[in-house]
Formats: sequence, C-alpha cells, structure tokens
Amino acid sequence: MNFIVYDLEATCWKGRPPSLIQEIIEIGAVKVNGYGEVLGQFNAFVRPIVNPMLSSFCTELTGITQVQVNRAARFDRVVEDFLDWMEEDDEDFLLCSWGSFDKKMLISDCKLHDWEYDWVENHINVKRQYQTIRNLRNPKGLHRAVEAEGFEFDGDHHRAIDDAINLAKIFIKLLDEWQY
Repeated sequence: MNFIVYDLEATCWKGRPPSLIQEIIEIGAVKVNGYGEVLGQFNAFVRPIVNPMLSSFCTELTGITQVQVNRAARFDRVVEDFLDWMEEDDEDFLLCSWGSFDKKMLISDCKLHDWEYDWVENHINVKRQYQTIRNLRNPKGLHRAVEAEGFEFDGDHHRAIDDAINLAKIFIKLLDEWQY
C-alpha cells in the first residue's frame, strides 16, 4: 500500500466567503510506500469557478497569485491527473492529511464538479492520531509539530506542496504508529 500524504489550499477570505463556498486552489502530495520511501510528488494549481478572483487575504496567506490560478486547469482535470498519479503503480493507496479540512474540501469540490468521491473516504487524520501518539493535551499546528519532531520546516507554510513535504517527514518518522 502507498500513502498519499497531501495538503490543499483553498480560496479564503477574512470573514465570510462571498458565496459561502471555498474551492481548492492547490493540491500538493507526497507518495510514500510501506517502507517509508518517497516515491514521488504531485503539485498542481486549480482554477476556482465559483469565486474565480482570489482575495488579497488569500494571496497574502498562501503566496498563490491570481495569475497562477488563472493559468491552472479546472478541478475536474486536476483531480483526474491526481488520481492517475496516485494509481500509476497499481498499488492501493491511503490518503493522509493534517486534520479533517482537506478531506472535507476534496469531497466538497468533487460534489461541486459532479465527481465520485468514494476514493476520498479511505483517509487518515494525521493530526488527530499524532495528538494521541504523542499524548498531547491540545493539538499542535503542522509547523510546530514538524519542529517538535526535530525537523526544520522547509518551504512556505500554507503552500500545499511544502506542507505535504513537511507532513511527510512526520508521517515517515512515525510510520509504524498510524492506525488505518
């Protein structure tokens, strides 16, 4: 089995979203096999359709520009590429993300674009399990957890590919601890 350690960035605003709908604008993922070896990475921007203009808050938080999402493919094309990448070696896969937001966003965007989403159900909430494994009273943010595990946080926080790469460090370190 392969583990798809992934992170998403989504449209965001300071306060309420104009349409109450967030959409994925970046997918970043690291494929890890059962031995803890990194098999590859996936990274793609996604063009939102409900609110195609990024807020200044979103651009400031993520560093993702309007030009990048304007040049990106829509969700249906990107998710097709993502699924092809996950399944390219005919191995079963398990999605792994820091918290439940990413799973909810994948399901939400699949529904928005009339895509099946049963493939999203097989999922580990790494944040919740990490809190249990480390016997933490309160959950840690990804950045703090990476540093608590003795790693440097590489790249930019709130960029999907960088967050996925950093999460993969924790995931691999604790590979035998995850429950699935």
